[in-house]
Amino acid sequence: MRLNRFLALAGVASRRGAEAFIRRGRVTVNGKVASDLATQVSPADQVKVDGRTVRQQGFVYVLLNKPKGYLTTRSDDRKRKTIYDLLPPDLPKLAHVGRLDLESEGLLLLTNDGELALHLTHPRYKLRKEYLVTLDREFDMADLPKVRQGIYLAEGRARFDELHKIGSDQVRVVLTQGIKRQVRRVLAALGYRVRRLQRIRIGPLMARGLGPGEFRELRPDELAALRAPARARLRSQPDAQGSSPIKGPASLPPTHG
Repeated sequence: MRLNRFLALAGVASRRGAEAFIRRGRVTVNGKVASDLATQVSPADQVKVDGRTVRQQGFVYVLLNKPKGYLTTRSDDRKRKTIYDLLPPDLPKLAHVGRLDLESEGLLLLTNDGELALHLTHPRYKLRKEYLVTLDREFDMADLPKVRQGIYLAEGRARFDELHKIGSDQVRVVLTQGIKRQVRRVLAALGYRVRRLQRIRIGPLMARGLGPGEFRELRPDELAALRAPARARLRSQPDAQGSSPIKGPASLPPTHG
């Protein structure tokens, strides 16, 4: 595989950041400086950055049920609680795939598999996310065509793929877009205030008894279902950088946050 991808999978930096390391001569392969971005490496090669050996990490896939009041970020200069406070410190460095705002609750996927995270967040992937939304008043079904056609926000037209009324003041919303605070902003544009927002599904992933603040490793069948569209994209669009197939997960300690 290409050296920049190897470094990204080892958790050194993003692919772009890894390219900067390579250009600056900070990376060696088998004792020789590797300044060519096209350098290929194998598991048998010894790769070092600034003299320190780096190795690929095993992949970890975590499903977290985020409670209200936690930020979807690694750190906060105001010392507020973050989702990483809910995870044990001995886990590899995990990135969140998408986010939920401070007041929102529900499912978040975290992983160190950069390839899969990239595919899941790519607009072409159209990952379906489902939300249970409690409003400050009854939803008027006359507004249904408006949320399906879309409301124009600063980022462009924001729309719901589906909206189902399940109670006088509760609706179930399905999205494939990824605009910041999309559910709240679209409904606010129509005069509704969201009292509670819960993400209850990410693609094939559901909570299945996961309490607020708890997490678990993805099951093999869930991971396979999540990967399937990504693999289809890889087959239909060959990677010019010589990407290898997405690898299997590492074991996660059986604990909950």
